Amino acid sequence: MSEINVRALGEEDWQQYRDIRLMALQDSPEAFVATRTQEAALDEQSWRERMRRARRLIAERNGTPVGVVSLGQGDPEHSCTGELFGLWVAPEGRGTGVAWKLVEAGANQALAEGHKNLGYWVGTSNGPAVAFASSFGFRPTGTRRPMKVPNETDGAEEMVMVLPLGEDPGTVPSTVVR
Repeated sequence: MSEINVRALGEEDWQQYRDIRLMALQDSPEAFVATRTQEAALDEQSWRERMRRARRLIAERNGTPVGVVSLGQGDPEHSCTGELFGLWVAPEGRGTGVAWKLVEAGANQALAEGHKNLGYWVGTSNGPAVAFASSFGFRPTGTRRPMKVPNETDGAEEMVMVLPLGEDPGTVPSTVVR
């Protein structure tokens, strides 16, 4: 198995981000709020704006994209909180450490940007996702919201799990909201 490399994309890499985002929407439409049709219709300016709003990290194996995650600002009232979102791994990369490398790179980037903790929203009924986040060090909080994904049943919730960054990784903030 070859090495997994993760790198940040710049605004000029909008086409690479668009391509992997459309792959993710095609492969796992139930995991995202937007649809492939909606996002395929976006113009270059819209994609460039997305690149400016959040850091996009792409995982590659032998130069081929195999995963993506985004790092953005969490709740403005908690300026020390970054937020991971849009995590997706191509089917051929699942179970090979790609998700781990993406989350690790996102956490390192958040720390470098001065964040004290990193939030990650997970469906409360998604056992594998909760287990993955927990294994990485994310801890559940009491902050919940209705699922935004349209395919979920009424009443489905997601919770924010938090990964403390920096000097005192044993402390989980009591309230982290979006």
